[in-house]
Amino acid sequence: MQVEITREYIEQVEEAIERQDREFILSTMDEMHPADIITVLYELDANESRYVLDQLPAEIGAEILSDLDNDIRSEFLDKFTSEEIARYINLMHSDDAVDILNEQSVQRREEVIAHIDNNEQAAAILDLLHYEEDCAGGLMAKELIKVNLNWRVRQCIEEVRRQAERVARIYTVYVVDDRDKLLGRVSVKRLLLSKDDTQVKDIYSEDVIWIESYKSENEVVNMMQRYDLEAIPVVNIQGRLLGRITIDDVVDVMQEQAELSRQLMTGITENVEEDDSVLRISRARLPWLIIGMVGGLLAAHFMGFYEDDIALLPAIALFVPLITATGGNVGIQSSSIIIQTLSSNEVMFDNIAQRMLKVFLVALLNAFIISILVFSATYLFKQDFTLAMVVSVALFSVVMLASLMGTITPMILDRFGINPAVAAGPFITTANDLLGLAIYFGVAHLLYSL
Repeated sequence: MQVEITREYIEQVEEAIERQDREFILSTMDEMHPADIITVLYELDANESRYVLDQLPAEIGAEILSDLDNDIRSEFLDKFTSEEIARYINLMHSDDAVDILNEQSVQRREEVIAHIDNNEQAAAILDLLHYEEDCAGGLMAKELIKVNLNWRVRQCIEEVRRQAERVARIYTVYVVDDRDKLLGRVSVKRLLLSKDDTQVKDIYSEDVIWIESYKSENEVVNMMQRYDLEAIPVVNIQGRLLGRITIDDVVDVMQEQAELSRQLMTGITENVEEDDSVLRISRARLPWLIIGMVGGLLAAHFMGFYEDDIALLPAIALFVPLITATGGNVGIQSSSIIIQTLSSNEVMFDNIAQRMLKVFLVALLNAFIISILVFSATYLFKQDFTLAMVVSVALFSVVMLASLMGTITPMILDRFGINPAVAAGPFITTANDLLGLAIYFGVAHLLYSL
């Protein structure tokens, strides 16, 4: 039966666990998607989650463990013995199994591997453990379907049937030679439509995109996005087929990258989550808050140089928030576009003149429109032509400068191998505040002294 996950249902699950009501757990979760079961488990403690998982089929349990949040999974698996973990590892794809084992201590990892009774699975896991987590080898799974160049279609179909038992999604069939070197691919449809005695070398396509095992996860993401791939084969230096990376693994990497970039752009220096400790969250936020505070103190100190001008014309102080906010917003907009371009590995420095011209024209148009609007509004409410000129000229200059800074700063940082996301948020905002105030008070002092 279809069950809606509500607070009431969670309470019913908790009561069922307390009275050891296995029938309720099975009957309500029998047709529930593993992702929905995970939602329920997030509302339970580790012991309660353990009881629920014990009642479900092992295949469902393995899928749930694969998709659990890392921190929660680590806490959850502390309740299991190494042999119990191995029972689920046996049923997982090799890449998911390695992800879980990498979260365990070295001793626990060795104990789990020792209890894996599937020799083929154990060999695949041991092979993948050699790779770093953030490279193509660390992302790939060993499960794939491959056929030999010299085989006939009849033999290939039998092999596809055999290998398909451990491959959840069949995107393509890879063609290799006697040394397992990747040569190309052949579609299942082509195999089915070909005559039984046709050799693979007569029907396969050499048009295959692959990636080396040592390439970074960013390169994997960029390649799969560029060529719109659902899966990509992974080879070693000699071109030998090692495994494949599927789109679900790449989506996970993309989500992690987007979350990290978002945190960096908002001034969080570490990858933190809501359920992390107070100390860890504070440590991640403090650096940029301190930089922002220092920037604010410098801005206040800078305004002190123009104390006499503010005393003679207090109205100019009213527009300080407008100047700083506009400069910060323009800088963030410009940097966000550049960071997005840099993250997609587009070539920027080959046509930098054309790009900078476009940035200049966009900034010029925006600055002109904003300055006209501000001039009109200021003159309408204050009836002071000089004040309106000061604010509009200063704002025009701030928009132009902030656009330039927001564009150039990430490009310079990227050129020196520094993550350009750190240039956004508090850094550019603070820098634009100081420069914006310098321009504003400089223009005010100049025009009012004329």
